[in-house]
Amino acid sequence: MKSIVRWMNFFAVVFLCSSLNVFAAGNTGVEGLICEYHTNPVGIDVKNPRLSWKIFSEEENVLQAAYEIRVADSPSNLNKKSKLIWSSGKVMSDQSVNVEYEGPVPEPMQRVYWQVRVWDNQNKATKWSEPAYWEMGLTNPGSWTASWITMENEKEMEGSKPCHYLRKEFSASKKIKSARAYVSALGLYEFYLNGEKVGDELFTPGWTSYKNRIQYQTYDVTSMLRSRNSVGAILGDGWFRGNIGFRNQHSYYGDKLALIAQLHIVYTDGTSETINTDDSWKATTGPIVFSDIYNGETYDARKEIPGWATAGFDDSRWGSVAKMEHPKDILVAPQGVAVKAIEEIHPIELIKTPSGETVLDMGQNMVGWVRLKVNGKKGDAVTLKFAEVLDKDGNFYTENLRAAKVTDTYILKGGGEEIYEPRFTFHGFRFVKIEGFPGTPGLDNITGVVIHSAMEPTGTFVCSDSLINQLQHNIQWGQKGNFLDVPTDCPQRDERLGWTGDAQVFSPTAAFNFDVAAFYTKWMLDLSADQLPDGNVPHVIPDVLNGSGGSTAWADAALIVPWNTYLAYGDQRILEVQYPSMKKWVDFMKSRAGDDYLWTGDNHFGDWLAFATTRSDYPGATTEKDLIATAYYSYSSALLAKIAQILGKNEDAAKYAKLSENIKRAFVNEFVTPSGRLVSHTQTAYSLALAFDLLPEKLVPNAARFLAEDVQKFKHLTTGFVGTPLLCKALSDHGYEDLAFMLLFRKEYPSWLYPVTQGATTIWERWDGQKPDGTFQSKGMNSFNHYAYGAIGEWLYNYVAGIQIDPKAPGYKHFMLFPHPGGGLTQAKAVYKSLYGEIKSAWKTEGNKMVYDVSIPANTTATVTLPAASLDNVSMNDAPLKNAASGKASQNKNGVTLQLGSGNYRFSYTL
Repeated sequence: MKSIVRWMNFFAVVFLCSSLNVFAAGNTGVEGLICEYHTNPVGIDVKNPRLSWKIFSEEENVLQAAYEIRVADSPSNLNKKSKLIWSSGKVMSDQSVNVEYEGPVPEPMQRVYWQVRVWDNQNKATKWSEPAYWEMGLTNPGSWTASWITMENEKEMEGSKPCHYLRKEFSASKKIKSARAYVSALGLYEFYLNGEKVGDELFTPGWTSYKNRIQYQTYDVTSMLRSRNSVGAILGDGWFRGNIGFRNQHSYYGDKLALIAQLHIVYTDGTSETINTDDSWKATTGPIVFSDIYNGETYDARKEIPGWATAGFDDSRWGSVAKMEHPKDILVAPQGVAVKAIEEIHPIELIKTPSGETVLDMGQNMVGWVRLKVNGKKGDAVTLKFAEVLDKDGNFYTENLRAAKVTDTYILKGGGEEIYEPRFTFHGFRFVKIEGFPGTPGLDNITGVVIHSAMEPTGTFVCSDSLINQLQHNIQWGQKGNFLDVPTDCPQRDERLGWTGDAQVFSPTAAFNFDVAAFYTKWMLDLSADQLPDGNVPHVIPDVLNGSGGSTAWADAALIVPWNTYLAYGDQRILEVQYPSMKKWVDFMKSRAGDDYLWTGDNHFGDWLAFATTRSDYPGATTEKDLIATAYYSYSSALLAKIAQILGKNEDAAKYAKLSENIKRAFVNEFVTPSGRLVSHTQTAYSLALAFDLLPEKLVPNAARFLAEDVQKFKHLTTGFVGTPLLCKALSDHGYEDLAFMLLFRKEYPSWLYPVTQGATTIWERWDGQKPDGTFQSKGMNSFNHYAYGAIGEWLYNYVAGIQIDPKAPGYKHFMLFPHPGGGLTQAKAVYKSLYGEIKSAWKTEGNKMVYDVSIPANTTATVTLPAASLDNVSMNDAPLKNAASGKASQNKNGVTLQLGSGNYRFSYTL
């Protein structure tokens, strides 16, 4: 089957090349090799990983016609045919993204090298790429010879306990060829070798469905070993044992911290040995006397243990450890993105508040911590507290943090300048209150350390309006602050949970801003792991709400997030892996709906935090939850049918397509009048009905008109988490783009720009988190860093700038460029780094002249639409379009449409 598909792809390429009259020169090559979305990953457990590469060329219309991959156990053996582990041979295919390795599965801990060359559409071969590699982890559960170990006789106490310090010494007398450390923990860990922290990852092993999946990390420690060595670790409560969930549950996953570590050393003489965690290790507590994600950290520098992680340290007074029975077959290699310290920012102002507090303004609502620089006496205690906002009087405001203490305390040891930053906690904040500082603090005494999953930035959007640019800034910072191993709803209060609804509505925008393929791959595996046997999907993933779930639009993340990942990256495997979970969720909905195909009676969140007014002429924007539930029931069933078709599950495809059609008919009968008016006459109801294709074609214009009339009536949006992502798209898709732009540019509450005018640097949870009079919304639920409403970013990228995915050729193999000037903007530019290369869509107007610049990566094609253009007045790259694009351009109601291959193009014309 695969060979047939490859030949079909090849002939498609030949046909396209012929139609484009292409010509490719020799300066074409291959670069950017990745494996499972990572560059040279070490310690993976995917047995048949996907390989991707980019093609670079200075020529236009370059397409790949064929590729060849070769794999060997060393770079030098790549050039020796007899030494190859696997060669694909010349494969007639234009596929250069997520090509599955089909060779023998490498052994546990084995590193293999690979390179690729391609043939272009003129049958010219490139040089072989530079070699890349991937390395297997401990893929066989039997490879784990280490034991889980835990500190014996831990002191009993309520709440957070002191962090554990563990250590062991060993010798390595022979010459070392290579060494790997495989490490995980119950709790969070930092791993040390000969006094140095190993790696730059934070919050390892990460947050997963701990009862089903615990990640381990692999570290190349070859250069860190000596003849005499000391290995150690610090363990903190983290998500595993600390406070978690807004119910302030402690020890949700377990009450014992534990470490498992396996150091595998290969010597140059061919022998090897393994240093394991076992009962020969020693343990104690140290200066981190309190550590909790919600509540912060207390560090007593007087209790530091100099040299504890170095060889020769006297640990005779340390306590013993015990082996602990805990499964090892649930240890998995990470497939996500490691959390790291990404950047540093400096405070912009030192404030003395009206109540006399000393507060530093970081200038940006951020997630992470601050590095403190201080000089004082032994025993001096400096307390750092964190807040997102100041109140209307200018005082430090923390009531919206609820029970979270978000406080770091550093107790000085004395004797000179001391520098401190925490290890196992993080805060969401813009303002830092300092108490107990010896002397007067200055701006140089703290530095903000911004942390998040180290996703590669992929998208930028800028335009001629500074407020919209700030909105885009806020959207991206909201994503950075909340994509910390899981997509959390908020990073500051006693919650910080992976709410499924927030994630699904934001997932298209997320994939524009950052490379989230691996991030979502990991999180979806946890969704499957925590899904209940009956198919119910918990509200938060990982589930720490004891199975509470089943809300429409939230649980539908089970399908929508994998689908949007597939669209953005052409990733069919995520559909395959998640398919059983998707099917279980749709079948759960079917079990809850009646024989009439209506999902009624269950408790759902509905259009969460929708705007509602008490004006007498409008009773509010409440959309019936049964309507929303039935709409999503139909949409997810239709989506499952599409996915089944893609995966070749034809019987399922027919079954769920029929189910969706039956639900649509029931939806219309129950919720739609003969004129197309919905029983919930709200912007959210109409946006759902239009976006989810729930209406008969004859009723679509009327429904769109009802939506437009509602927007015109109030001059603002009334939507919540469910309706907001669909609103502007529903308007612009049906001829009401002027109203969509009006909503975008509105500055008064409620609107996207209202928080911007109030000084917001991230997206707020509520439209009126801070009211026009300076007071705040309910302290019980009022986050100032909550990315859901940032879903408008998708519309900025794909409508205003015009970069649009083609679902028939996902991953931007083919895409559309169709900008929409409007709203008074004079220019807009979006740049997106796809897996094929950089896509650019940049337009500007000067009077009645339009200039449009586009970039199309090699091995892709695009359909470009020039709005309001005429074939007679367009120039392309300074030549008349009729001459430059003969046979590739056509006139239609939207303007001029062209089919283009790779290259950089400039179009100019009179509007």
